[in-house]
Amino acid sequence: MPRMLPDGRRLGAHLPLAGGMVRAVNRAAEIGADAIQVFADNPTAWRRRETPPSEQPAFRARLADLGIGPVAIHAAYLVNLAGPDEGFFGRSVDVLSSDLRAAPGFRARFVNVHIGSHRGSGVTAGTQRLADGLALTLAEVDGGPDAALVVMENSAGSGFGLGVDIVELAGIMDAAVARGVSADRLGFCLDTAHAWAAGIDISEPAAIDEFIDEFETRIGLEKLVMIHLNDSKSERGSHLDRHEHLGAGQIGAVGLGHLLRHPALAHATFYLETPGMDEGYDAVNVARAHAIAAGARLDDLPPEAFELRSDRSRTGPGA
Repeated sequence: MPRMLPDGRRLGAHLPLAGGMVRAVNRAAEIGADAIQVFADNPTAWRRRETPPSEQPAFRARLADLGIGPVAIHAAYLVNLAGPDEGFFGRSVDVLSSDLRAAPGFRARFVNVHIGSHRGSGVTAGTQRLADGLALTLAEVDGGPDAALVVMENSAGSGFGLGVDIVELAGIMDAAVARGVSADRLGFCLDTAHAWAAGIDISEPAAIDEFIDEFETRIGLEKLVMIHLNDSKSERGSHLDRHEHLGAGQIGAVGLGHLLRHPALAHATFYLETPGMDEGYDAVNVARAHAIAAGARLDDLPPEAFELRSDRSRTGPGA
């Protein structure tokens, strides 16, 4: 059954729905997760399903039965609202708005989307383009009480990725609000592997405290609603998005533990996107997260653990 982190903060994992929606909820409970992230549809295709999955009512009921939530939908990887190509921009608006409309059927509070790439047009142009895209997207989706937040995920900085630091994230929020988007419909996700690859030091508590203080000053920590808790295979500042098992990568247990225990982040939900989630390492990494939060010693991982694919890394524009 789910077991919460200290002071009630919640830990989830990205789990597949292909084997059954109710089965995914049961798996979350089995591995000790109390939140879940899923794809609402094919993450690598523009085409969206025309009708909701038949298992959706049972999925919602099982979530309620087990007390699992919040649910996050990870938007399609193809979405890029920051680039200059008109056709790609229009399809991105359509797909993101589709995922947002689907969210209430999944009891999803968040639709997490990569901020995307300005494709060489520059940070200023890309930021304005993104703000335009957010305005167009949210204009197509009901903003009622069941509506999900658009939760924008920081970039590792590869391929002209936008949103690599707090200055750029704050600029995005300001531009969106200036474009007429309600700040109440927007939030941010901190992906720890992306931040590390972008050059942000999240391996040391003092550096993490500085980051959190700056986020509070420029944006407001209430807007940091999700954290993708991933270690990294890559060097800091490499712009390479390569996820690793918790405490076994370049970030390490000290930094990840400080984030998990940080009093200013108690409101945020932590979701794992670590390697081998479909091969039993979902349970391994949830257990490692609890051990890291408690300051306990981590068990060594077998050599084959480091040969697993990082299922949700290296994907999407400007990842």
